[in-house]
Amino acid sequence: MLQIILYNLDIALDAIRQNKMRSFLTSLGIIFGVASVIAMLAIGRGAQEEVLSQMKLLGTNNVIIQPVVQQVEGEVTQGAALQQEKNKYSPGLTLADMQSIKEIIPQVAYVSPEIIYETSFIRNGRMRSGKLVGVNKNYFDINNFEIVQGGKFSDLQLEDSEPVCIIGSDVQTRFFAGEDPVGKRIKAGNVWLTVVGVLGKRELTTESIQNLGIRNYNLDIFVPVTSALLRYKNRSLVTGQEIQQAAAQRNENNDNQNNTSSSSSQSTVNNYHQIDKLIVQVTDTRYSVPIAEIIRNMLQRRHNSVIDFEVIVPELLLKQERRTQEIFNIVLSSIASISLIVGGIGIMNIMLASVVERYREIGVRRAVGAQKRDIHLQFLTEALAISITGGLIGIFLGIAFSYLIEMTAGILTIVSLMSILISFGVAMAIGVIFGFFPAKRAAEQDPVHALRHE
Repeated sequence: MLQIILYNLDIALDAIRQNKMRSFLTSLGIIFGVASVIAMLAIGRGAQEEVLSQMKLLGTNNVIIQPVVQQVEGEVTQGAALQQEKNKYSPGLTLADMQSIKEIIPQVAYVSPEIIYETSFIRNGRMRSGKLVGVNKNYFDINNFEIVQGGKFSDLQLEDSEPVCIIGSDVQTRFFAGEDPVGKRIKAGNVWLTVVGVLGKRELTTESIQNLGIRNYNLDIFVPVTSALLRYKNRSLVTGQEIQQAAAQRNENNDNQNNTSSSSSQSTVNNYHQIDKLIVQVTDTRYSVPIAEIIRNMLQRRHNSVIDFEVIVPELLLKQERRTQEIFNIVLSSIASISLIVGGIGIMNIMLASVVERYREIGVRRAVGAQKRDIHLQFLTEALAISITGGLIGIFLGIAFSYLIEMTAGILTIVSLMSILISFGVAMAIGVIFGFFPAKRAAEQDPVHALRHE
């Protein structure tokens, strides 16, 4: 049986060699079909990897709570009702909220605050603006940060509000080039801070920064949250200067009310929230949504029914984005697969024409003893050989297309072995399916009629 298969394969390859141009044109549909499928799947795989990397940045089992400085209450939109809502007192998002979430809600692994100040960093005559971020020691675990030099904040440093910091990799490059920064000092605002650790560099794309609303952590300096509140600013405390500013603002608003109706009064939005973000890490992603709802209700009661915060579950947003991309990838792959079907139709068309042209050859083979299955196997092998050749060329072309798209368009593409096997398997299947009918037709030819054909 093997000898018969090899013999028919030799005849099929000889027929392809005698009609090189026709065979090449026949295989073009398979070539570009396979290449398109591989390239589209590579784009889809790259998009999925980007979503996974975004999920890693935000944390797959995190719940994010952010303050709303200027809130708009649900159904309250006008008149006395709106004024009544505005007159309600809310302490804003505070460390007390963080402590309550940690103590009251089960299935919460860690809670970390984030307080952000815009300031300037100075050392050895170099200065640049940047963000000073107040955090606790859980912050680095929740956000999957790696500390490559030194260590985290100790409990004593947090309790005593010591002037210590952990710097990002880009801060080290700019201010501590060629030296070990641990133990050395850098000035942030008006406070000299001692470096106790350095974060490993985190690669962030522009799309991740824009889409997820995250910062470039490599440019930040992190201090204990207690140090940030004590040594910089605690927005939950009212100072004499703020009372004077509020009085001046009130007088200015009264003056504006005496002006004509066409003039507009300018109001300053006051950020009264003690912290700028709370990150709650739950023990299991199954609890993310119910815990987020519990946190929302709890904070609403603590804030006197003033909705001056928002609770975000990043996993839901990213899952939706991933689902959308998967649907988009399926559509792209389906469109690319049409090329394979068109290529299969081309193979069937050419093979049918080849059967007519080779009637005398079929008749001679039948006359010297070839069986129907031999003729059937010959033409089926020829169609399969064209498909396999086109599939192999299409694989190399698809890989080349993928890398070309990544270099020119800046889109991440990942060529997987599975996409290659799928596209090549489909190409072979198309060769068998669309080559079967012409082969069957050739095998059913009457030898006498075939020999008389001109």
